[in-house]
Amino acid sequence: MRNFYPLFLSDRTCQILQLYLKRAWRSKAVSDSSTTKDPQIERTSELAKDSSHREQVKDQSTETSSLSIHHNIHTRTKTQKVHTDKYFNRELSWVEFNARVLEEACHTSTPVLERLKFLSIFNNNLDEFYMVRVAGLRKMVQEDIKSSSDSPDELPGEIVLRHIRDRVVELMDICYRQLKQEVLPALARDGVDIVSMDFLPADVKETLAKYFYENVQPVLTPLAVDPAHPFPFLTNLSQYLVVLFKEVNYHTSNINPPIGLVEIPSVLPRLIPIQWKPDRKQFVLLEDLVRIHIDKIFLGYEMADAQPIRVTRNLDYMLLENEVVDLLKSVQRELTNREHQEAVRVEVGGKLPRSVMLLLKRELHLSIDEIYEIDSPLQIPGIMALYHLPLPHLKDPPFNPRLPIQMMSTEDIFSLIARDDILLHHPFDSFYPVIEFLQVAAHDPNVLAIKQTLYRSGGDSPIIEALIAAAENGKQVTAVVELKARFDEKNNISWARRLERAGVNVVFGFVGLKTHAKATLVVRKEGGKLSRYVHLGTGNYNSNTAKLYTDISLFSARPELTNDVGQIFNILTGFNIFSGEMRLRRKHLVPNMKSISIAPVTLRAKLLEMIQREVTNKKAGHKAHIVCKVNALTDKELIDALYDASQAGVDIKLIVRGMCCLRPGVKGLSENIKVTSIIDRFLEHSRIYYFDNNGKHEVFMASADMSPRNMDRRVEVCFPLISEDIKEYVVNYILNTYLKDNVKSWTLQSDGSYNRRHAKDSSHDVRAQQKFIELARDYGIKSIPYEMAIRHNTVKEKGARPVAKSKKQQPKD
Repeated sequence: MRNFYPLFLSDRTCQILQLYLKRAWRSKAVSDSSTTKDPQIERTSELAKDSSHREQVKDQSTETSSLSIHHNIHTRTKTQKVHTDKYFNRELSWVEFNARVLEEACHTSTPVLERLKFLSIFNNNLDEFYMVRVAGLRKMVQEDIKSSSDSPDELPGEIVLRHIRDRVVELMDICYRQLKQEVLPALARDGVDIVSMDFLPADVKETLAKYFYENVQPVLTPLAVDPAHPFPFLTNLSQYLVVLFKEVNYHTSNINPPIGLVEIPSVLPRLIPIQWKPDRKQFVLLEDLVRIHIDKIFLGYEMADAQPIRVTRNLDYMLLENEVVDLLKSVQRELTNREHQEAVRVEVGGKLPRSVMLLLKRELHLSIDEIYEIDSPLQIPGIMALYHLPLPHLKDPPFNPRLPIQMMSTEDIFSLIARDDILLHHPFDSFYPVIEFLQVAAHDPNVLAIKQTLYRSGGDSPIIEALIAAAENGKQVTAVVELKARFDEKNNISWARRLERAGVNVVFGFVGLKTHAKATLVVRKEGGKLSRYVHLGTGNYNSNTAKLYTDISLFSARPELTNDVGQIFNILTGFNIFSGEMRLRRKHLVPNMKSISIAPVTLRAKLLEMIQREVTNKKAGHKAHIVCKVNALTDKELIDALYDASQAGVDIKLIVRGMCCLRPGVKGLSENIKVTSIIDRFLEHSRIYYFDNNGKHEVFMASADMSPRNMDRRVEVCFPLISEDIKEYVVNYILNTYLKDNVKSWTLQSDGSYNRRHAKDSSHDVRAQQKFIELARDYGIKSIPYEMAIRHNTVKEKGARPVAKSKKQQPKD
């Protein structure tokens, strides 16, 4: 063992670790509501006030260090006391999660291109948050629905929206200061520049003009807005230039000032390389090139100014569940309709005259509070092409996932699983074994049937190819495809059709519920009888995200698991017994499973039972301890149960990456609960539930977080770990290492703020994900590069696995 293990493990656990590794988050509307229905009164004083505030922020010292940025991110005066006594608000907790993502972009220890990546993630997160959560909350306020979504608190929606805006304005200011004062200057020191067209020499401008006429101008469409041309529909998340003309006085009282709009085409590269200075990688932005040539688009007019804007629209589902006849057609129709949903936010990347701002407000049916004046360039993720430049010293050190030690054997995958359960900890363990499991099953003459749930499998997926091959080989193949996997609907419909054409039985889940469970069942004939093998996981069947997300998956042939998974697939492909009239009788309709709990029927009850058992043990003087690692904790009933357990003296440690509505450390309520959050290079995605049970250690993995949507509106599975070696490995190494993290971990305070954990000195630094990388390197099998490994076909290679044997096959790490 490496010498860091004694920090975490007893001698007994070290032995078990060696053995196993070797074997393998409404009251009356207030007068200042951000979503009060527009009375068509021009709130010019509010607009001026907002602009004044933005200028004050902008005039602050430009010598802002990363340390002071960190202070601004986590020092909150506006939203700190807007929660109820017992619960944090769900949406405001999410905003603070995104603040922790932003902090990774501000931290000096993060390599500069990784900082750009975190800035991009921060902005992408905000887009999805506004399209779904803010859009839904805004709709409820507009329609006077007295609810605060899934949040256990009762904070009025108007107040939540107001504080979301205040906090987002603060964070966006930090984001752009970080980009312009830290990230771009650091890239410039390494020879990478984004250059303004205004500062280029004549010869470079001439070359770019030629590029514009040949590649850009034919794609552009000038859109005039005047009495003869109504305001056009602005596509969701697309960037436009708002063009002002010298012939117009925009500072008069004209309420319909003529403007021009030009959409910046997303089909063209955002960053255009230029040849200016030798030994430097230099680019201009596409919108900057278009701006310079506006006079070639709006003929006969001279440009006075052009500023970018970007509209975010409501992409929340509006399916009327009781009226759905064909789920596939309903989702397809919704995807078409969603492109024309109402606007919920507009970002303005610069200063526009008051008359133009009021025009945008009126035409997009927004309030002043829903117009965000920020900096430019808009759409930071659009400059992520810089991340792919060959500059490895500006990124995290490379890591190539390892194969589990069991795969050193030449035995087939079914023999390995039959001998003992196999646990994979992604992305430290490669996703390849999951692909091999399906590839071998697709071609094994003894395999009779394959059943799998698919939520987000990706486009060019070896998983899909394996299922198609199995159907073509005469296997009985069933794919339970979730059409309503948000933002992946089009992809899911596309490859669901491919599967159907190949002969796969494609089932589209249930109306009213999302099938979020991750499960595969293989039925194989062995020695005159049928044997079943399962794969269960906390993450999606997606080889791309499996390299970026931390998840846990399990292979098993244990009858107590395989029988339950068989029952689950019978439920998923049969009638919907979870909704409508069936809900009254579902306790009698759902089979009594021996090991696996399933939402929306038994999962919450199972977790409540486990929590109550720890309370009973504690009151009886026995050992009582709970550790839960989830992405969100927002379910009121589960939070209240954890409060009760804390008051009984149960020691509770929660690792909650994102939203957490539980308030820890409150005397008489939750003083025995500690909540941490880990943000690192890989997205923490695994769900682990541990209950001490007086030293008997029960450990469960799940596709579900502790939130109402997972407990009530999704089909989820929670499965136990049965192997004692695997249980002790998960408890004493994986969970314990996460709890010891003091480099990328944050501690939630009782006031809703998060404090970053620090070691006393660097010699005591514990970075969980780095420890898992070191473990994989020490005990895993070195694989060929991951992108090649997931496309390796062990059947065609006659059983050979993608092990890196020659120097030519060695990955970069």
